[in-house]
Amino acid sequence: MEVPLYQGFVLAVTIVREAVDEFRRFQRDKEVNSQLYSKLTVRGKVQVKSSDIQVGDLIIVEKNQRIPSDMVFLRTSEKAGSCFIRTDQLDGETDWKLKVAVSCTQRLPALGDLFSINAYVYAQKPQLDIHSFEGTFTREDSDPPVHESLSIENTLWASTIVASGTVIGVVIYTGKETRSVMNTSNPKNKVGLLDLELNQLTKALFLALVALSLVMVTLQGFVGPWYRNLFRFLLLFSYIIPISLRVNLDMGKAAYGWMIMRDENIPGTVVRTSTIPEELGRLVYLLTDKTGTLTQNEMIFKRLHLGTVSYGTDTMDEIQSHVMNSYSQMYSQASGNNASSTPPRKAQSSAPKVRKSVSSRVHEAVKAIALCHNVTPVYEARAGVTGETEYAEVDQDFSDENRTYQASSPDEVALVQWTESVGLTLVNRDLTSMQLRTPGGQILTYCVLQMFPFTSESKRMGVIVRDESTAEITFYMKGADVAMSTIVQYNDWLEEECGNMAREGLRTLVVAKRALTEEQYQDFESRYSQAKLSVHDRTLKVAAVVESLEREMELLCLTGVEDQLQADVRPTLEMLRNAGIKIWMLTGDKLETATCIAKSSHLVSRTQDIHTFRPVTSRGEAHLELNAFRRKHDCALVISGDSLEVCLRYYEHELAELACQCPAVVCCRCSPTQKARIVKLLQQRTGKRTCAIGDGGNDVSMIQAADCGIGIEGKEGKQASLAADFSITQFKHIGRLLMVHGRSSYKRSAALGQFVMHRGLIISTMQAVFSSVFYFASVPLYQGFLMVGYATIYTMFPVFSLVLDQDVKPEMAMLYPELYKDLTKGRSLSFKTFLVWVLISIYQGGILMYGALLLFESEFVHVVAISFTALILTELLMVALTVRTWHWLMVVAEFLSLGCYIASLAFLNEYFGIGRVSFGAFLDVAFITTVTFLWKVSAITVVSCLPLYVLKYLKRKLSPPSYSKLTS
Repeated sequence: MEVPLYQGFVLAVTIVREAVDEFRRFQRDKEVNSQLYSKLTVRGKVQVKSSDIQVGDLIIVEKNQRIPSDMVFLRTSEKAGSCFIRTDQLDGETDWKLKVAVSCTQRLPALGDLFSINAYVYAQKPQLDIHSFEGTFTREDSDPPVHESLSIENTLWASTIVASGTVIGVVIYTGKETRSVMNTSNPKNKVGLLDLELNQLTKALFLALVALSLVMVTLQGFVGPWYRNLFRFLLLFSYIIPISLRVNLDMGKAAYGWMIMRDENIPGTVVRTSTIPEELGRLVYLLTDKTGTLTQNEMIFKRLHLGTVSYGTDTMDEIQSHVMNSYSQMYSQASGNNASSTPPRKAQSSAPKVRKSVSSRVHEAVKAIALCHNVTPVYEARAGVTGETEYAEVDQDFSDENRTYQASSPDEVALVQWTESVGLTLVNRDLTSMQLRTPGGQILTYCVLQMFPFTSESKRMGVIVRDESTAEITFYMKGADVAMSTIVQYNDWLEEECGNMAREGLRTLVVAKRALTEEQYQDFESRYSQAKLSVHDRTLKVAAVVESLEREMELLCLTGVEDQLQADVRPTLEMLRNAGIKIWMLTGDKLETATCIAKSSHLVSRTQDIHTFRPVTSRGEAHLELNAFRRKHDCALVISGDSLEVCLRYYEHELAELACQCPAVVCCRCSPTQKARIVKLLQQRTGKRTCAIGDGGNDVSMIQAADCGIGIEGKEGKQASLAADFSITQFKHIGRLLMVHGRSSYKRSAALGQFVMHRGLIISTMQAVFSSVFYFASVPLYQGFLMVGYATIYTMFPVFSLVLDQDVKPEMAMLYPELYKDLTKGRSLSFKTFLVWVLISIYQGGILMYGALLLFESEFVHVVAISFTALILTELLMVALTVRTWHWLMVVAEFLSLGCYIASLAFLNEYFGIGRVSFGAFLDVAFITTVTFLWKVSAITVVSCLPLYVLKYLKRKLSPPSYSKLTS
């Protein structure tokens, strides 16, 4: 009877825990689904829940609101007809993206006119790729029907956030068809490796149970209804199967979770999946995101290099004085000979080059940085001004307090903020002009003639501007050193300085310029507009025209911007490496930046070579590249997401084998699904445990695919930390989470699991011995109540107190991460240790039973009393033997259990003594209080435990475990 009761309890505990987790998820989903949005209808605006939005609805989204579903962008409150959105939950990059409204609907005079036109949107079927979209917008009621092609810049994907203005869009995909949902994989139920191993052992125990029962029946000689006897034996020995293991482990896991959340050294840590704390102790691969996880995504301008002179953070004031001097000189010149009469300084370009003074070179460089970019200054209206935004812009007079810069890359913002700090401020920018303010307060206006945006192929961006005051036309350009070194005039310092800056972990940009005459520019413009109209190979032709300008440019300066690392990233990565964990960095960022951060965070140590995997597109190229990589030893690998796809398609096995030997791997330009694929590849190929850590919505599928997912609550929102199994507040906490909590959870659970098994085995051994002595009778040794008492009240607390055990102090575990390496081999719980415990159980069970039978008195009943008391004492002593470090609660548990047992000896007699022969006889108070009883029990207990103590002592002396070497 007691077994079903117990199983009911086991299941109840597990079910309740799962239900609580599930309910919390339900509440989070409900919160998101019941957000209200304004829907535009013929009768005006209506509020709808985000779960009720359907395809074809016109939805209005305010500034800083989440976009509820994938939409085509129809119109905006901004005059330019465009808006910025933040996509950090989609692709993990914190820069803002510019989106453009469909011009046909943006031109309509008022909002309500959307219902007076007859138009439709055609959209392609739902796809995975977040960076592409094809569709058309057709208005049928105008005289020639208007067709507009829709591309990625006309879309607003779900989960992004509007950063400027109010937008109106028509919904094209909802629910499971949105890009953000299609890019997240379904979470699997995570089961820890330890649980799987214990399941294997339990299966082995079940086989042992069947075998033992068969042996008993065979020894009986298959007499009479032997199959009935077989089942009776199966029930008698059923204690071999550790049913209480699940409950003990589940309670243990809850205790570890509680300890992790209570740890003052890692505040704010949340355990969301309570089933896998032991996984933290078995990790071999750590896959981490870059932006926001290793870095803070805050750019700071650090270095300006002019070839002969280099300025760092401490010498920025010199630049400031140079800039002020140049502008005050120019101002005095201009006022001296009347601005109108100064001829445009064209003569210089033909004259032989004179070495310019440092001051003018600094000034040129700063001006170039202030003009060559894609940054827009935005003014937040002051609190006093409401509703009158038109006037607000005039009154503002570009006051510095409310200005913020917006751009698609944080590097550019850092550069413009720096020029502001040295005196040249960008105050206004629209599609055709830019205005700079000099240190003296003048406003300089530049007309933007052409913009060449940055692309990942060209790795550079350019702008052609005309100075309104002098009518000079200048082509400015900035880009990566790889792209720019061939474009600028010959020089001997660029390559070397770029290398120096990259080693310091700075992102470098080369800035250059070229003065153009009016004729040169007109010629360029005519060819450029012709190229832009061509139908075939448009991009190639446009690129060729632009390249005709990119010749012999004058090198102005080299800038270095630092992406600051999170606190203590270097020591943490160092510690993880020493612990034998291989770290892979998976990022959506550019190759150069990723390599840069890998160096500065010491993911790749200084002495290591880095092998950059060339972009490959076909099977043959992949084969050649892999062979080139195979020849290198002990070097880090840097590979882009696309090349990785190609290699995985043709040479999955070879790539996995080579990459797993690398000390560090960096994958750049990874999409969310690629990140998850890499995790799965590692799991299948190596069979080792993987852990993924990230902080943005783009890391969710990687976190869910890994054996153990850790989310960081960061700037990119909470999506990753909600989807993860563990959520931390800073990257550096991962060190303590793994080294201390992961390690001790695994070791404790291993000890706990094996102890619970030992507890069942020992009593089954006693039953077997008892049955064999009494002619293989299928008679129970102990009555039901004693058995339940044995599994619960008498031994549960001490056994469970193993959860508090620790072999080394947390400080030691952090100081010597090498201790962690031992765990990955899984030696704390293996068939070897399991067999040792089985042997211990058989030895102890045999001794207890034989001892009791040898020493028993006239009545058979005394055997039960002696053996059961000795059994309880043995169990309590075994706990004491297993413990490595005592905790006061353990001592309390030991004495509490002993007290319970002694008390029950006295009380059970009163309650169960009358009319129940077995109990009455068992608890023969007269016999229990005699000296003989006491010495017999003590003798048996000593024989069963002493040899083990001796063995343990010898083992520690002869082959001490690694941790004891530290504690001595």
